[in-house]
Amino acid sequence: MKYQKVAFVGGGNMTRAIVAGMIAGDYKAGKILIAEPLAKQRDALSRDLPGVIVSEDNNDVVGAAEIVVLAVKPQVLASVCRQLASTIQATRALIISVAAGIRSTDIDDWLGGGLAVVRIMPNQPALLRQGISGIFANKKTTQRQLAAACNIMSAVGAVVQVPTEADIDVVTAISGSGPAYFYLLIDMLAKTGQDLGLDENVARQLALETARGAAALAASSDATMETLIARVRSPGGTTAAALDSLESQGVRDIFNTALTAARDRAQDLANTTHQANQD
Repeated sequence: MKYQKVAFVGGGNMTRAIVAGMIAGDYKAGKILIAEPLAKQRDALSRDLPGVIVSEDNNDVVGAAEIVVLAVKPQVLASVCRQLASTIQATRALIISVAAGIRSTDIDDWLGGGLAVVRIMPNQPALLRQGISGIFANKKTTQRQLAAACNIMSAVGAVVQVPTEADIDVVTAISGSGPAYFYLLIDMLAKTGQDLGLDENVARQLALETARGAAALAASSDATMETLIARVRSPGGTTAAALDSLESQGVRDIFNTALTAARDRAQDLANTTHQANQD
């Protein structure tokens, strides 16, 4: 296998997770570079990711790589890209962005144009290498570059490709924001269990392990969710009573409205960022 040099701009939690996953998957640590402005963070990265090249200079790191992963906060991405534009125009590196709400067209423009840009929406369970990432590649991206991007992100979980950039906003609503929905459900189950008389720790364990087991069973089965529900729901039983109550209150419409709101907010953020960074 030919190992390309991969530069990460930003040394936060997502970079840490991806790099650790790459190394665990036998990617050569010496082919990975991280640019991080904070000395304390650089020291921690060097200690926790031995063999990885860590520097405070974005341009030095980026100039040495064939693949550049932009992992900085969305609000500073435009300025970071503009500072890197001349270096990246010289290297013609593949650009991978994990910044939420920033369109690939804007990233390409800030970097000087004409580049292969892949936009990725990971999610929080990537920190445990159990994430899922949606990926969109612009027309400049070759199949080899797309495969490289997928390979990098598969270090922290599954990867699904979407055909249009607008689909990334839906990915954001479902899986990017999705962990919070499940945390909320777990919290509601646990707190209602306490309200109904259970010990706090018992209620929490019941909710957590039920969520874990249900997800594992759903993932391992070819059955539809409707079929799996039917296997738990007996006519006139306890599950039917609970689900009938939820359905009578329009739970499906509530979730549809909520996810649509998340999708719309992702679009609004992209539009706002675009307008704010017009020359």
